[in-house]
Amino acid sequence: MKDKKLMDVKIGELPKWILMRDFTPKGIAGAFQRGYYRYYNKYVNVKKGSVAGVSMVLAAYVLFNYCRSYKELKHERRRKYH
Repeated sequence: MKDKKLMDVKIGELPKWILMRDFTPKGIAGAFQRGYYRYYNKYVNVKKGSVAGVSMVLAAYVLFNYCRSYKELKHERRRKYH
């Protein structure tokens, strides 16, 4: 069951599949590392590169900062400047 990819797991098997994952700090770091290398090899380390890889990182950064400061932005939205 652990060797199955997420897309191959049926909905009924999903809780069992999730519980078999490695949630130790080493396992989580390994998951982030695999994700980073997958992203890097797919979008950055290519023969005919474009701005797609960098723009996705930039868009994620902008979205993250917007979500982080939404509380202050929401408060500022209702303020009148006159």
